[in-house]
Amino acid sequence: MQPETVPTHHDPAPSPVVVAVVQFAAGTDPSANLAALREHVRTAVERGARVVVAPEYSMFAVARLDERVVAIAEPLTGSFVTGLGEIAREFGVHLVAGIVEQVAPEAKHIRNTLVVLGPDAKLVAKYRKVHLYDAFGYLESDVVEAGAIETPATFTVDTVTFGMQTCFDLRFPEGCRRVAAAGAQVLVLPAQWIPGPAKVDQWTTLLRARAIENTVYVAAADQCAPRGAGASMIIDPTGVVLTELGDEPGVLTATMDLDQLAAVRRTNPSLALRRFAIAERVPE
Repeated sequence: MQPETVPTHHDPAPSPVVVAVVQFAAGTDPSANLAALREHVRTAVERGARVVVAPEYSMFAVARLDERVVAIAEPLTGSFVTGLGEIAREFGVHLVAGIVEQVAPEAKHIRNTLVVLGPDAKLVAKYRKVHLYDAFGYLESDVVEAGAIETPATFTVDTVTFGMQTCFDLRFPEGCRRVAAAGAQVLVLPAQWIPGPAKVDQWTTLLRARAIENTVYVAAADQCAPRGAGASMIIDPTGVVLTELGDEPGVLTATMDLDQLAAVRRTNPSLALRRFAIAERVPE
């Protein structure tokens, strides 16, 4: 008699997910920005993208923040986020974009917020920028209310988990480490990285560093000239730049391969070997 065979169940292999990064020059007309973004999403989907990442301030972009940004701000139920949801549903993607979120109707400040809309047009996740751009002669805090430090916002497409940070957050490795420690395998980072001396070199160096130290993919979507420095890129968990742009509008795509990610983390288990936790610092 043959011994009874015990069925063996194997988890399905993780499916690679194609991510697109959109680089465009958002302006001061939210409807025009939506229309431009829709065409970029169309291009991304034609290239196989399941997740599309657009820049910070995709809704409304100026060189310096002022009362115009406060006047244009909308709640998460406003027309711009609704429009993003319609684009996500039309093309069957998860769409990440930066908006100008209203704090309250009479508020003097806004929130710099990333939203994620799913293929059902519903809001999947949001992230409010924590580190404000009070540097290089700018004071974002004059107009923007910093986001609360909360459990890192993540979302999952198939088996790939994504986390979010925004622009100036890139200069603070603790925030990106929290996202990785929360399970993110891909860091999406929309930005309006202001041009200036050595700024592109700093941007690209920091993006690669965050990928290497956290062993994550990084999908960075910057605005292009004139209000952004461009240089959007997608980076693998070893810090290799998979694809990049100059300062012109365009769409990049690359595959987030969890088998490769697992292999990198076996070779370099830096997340597992870390000895320090991250604690919130209370400003003086």
